[in-house]
Amino acid sequence: MSVLAIDVGGTAVKYAEIDRERRFLTHGSVPTPTEGREALVETIGRLYDAAADCEGIAIAMPGIIDPENGYVRMGGALRYNDDFYFREALRARCPVPVWMENDANCAAIAEAAEGCLKDVPNGMLLVFGTMVGGALIRDHELYRGSHFSAGEVSYLITRQDGLPSGETLWGERCGVPGLCRAYARAKGLPEGEVDGRRVFRAVGEGEPEALRALEEYAAEIAVQIFNLQNVYDPDRFAIGGGISAQPALIDAIRAQLGRLYAACPYRVRQAEIAACRFRNDANLYGAYFCYLQNVKA
Repeated sequence: MSVLAIDVGGTAVKYAEIDRERRFLTHGSVPTPTEGREALVETIGRLYDAAADCEGIAIAMPGIIDPENGYVRMGGALRYNDDFYFREALRARCPVPVWMENDANCAAIAEAAEGCLKDVPNGMLLVFGTMVGGALIRDHELYRGSHFSAGEVSYLITRQDGLPSGETLWGERCGVPGLCRAYARAKGLPEGEVDGRRVFRAVGEGEPEALRALEEYAAEIAVQIFNLQNVYDPDRFAIGGGISAQPALIDAIRAQLGRLYAACPYRVRQAEIAACRFRNDANLYGAYFCYLQNVKA
């Protein structure tokens, strides 16, 4: 028997059948539907149909999620999921137990269980994907907050003079598309021709435009980590998402943090950062762990 773990992202739905020994029996992705919630349910339903011996489904998805009731209060990057009893709809399509949780919360659970947050009581996870996911670990446990929105850093406003918009919200500015846009502008390229792999390939080749885009991107990230360290005082930040596998990103963030601390006139605790152990699969593993913790065998 296996659990079908699903990671619903802004551009792709990743999936893996995970057995009780935590082995991936299958692993892949399909495009995230743009048509609406019914299409998303059907996409996951087809993955369930193709699973060989599936005992249940574990979902990691964006937005403000009430996991106990299987309810999406706000869908994040997938606004068609707003105000949606997602679990009920999926159970009607797939007659097995379903557990769902915010994607960044899933990643934090995985890292707290067996990853780079395992040895710290209090940690914070930041996932850089379509937007910026965030999650808090307090006393080795996930902290959801009073309204399931603890750690929702995408909605931080980055400029005092700006109303919430694509130009001012941190998730819009510092999701991976923000880095790609900065590089495309510097090179005079259409935004659709640039993805994260291309940017970091150019970084590795020492291309000035790519190095400058990464430096500016890391500087914005460092400012918010500086702020979050002083607000929450975690022992460690875990950096996740596909680009967390790029040592150049971690090095750039550390360099920018060093610049901030060197300039700070007060003696404040300096943030410690580390790449997620589970990298781009943290959401899948975390969804699986959530399922085991909350669904009775």
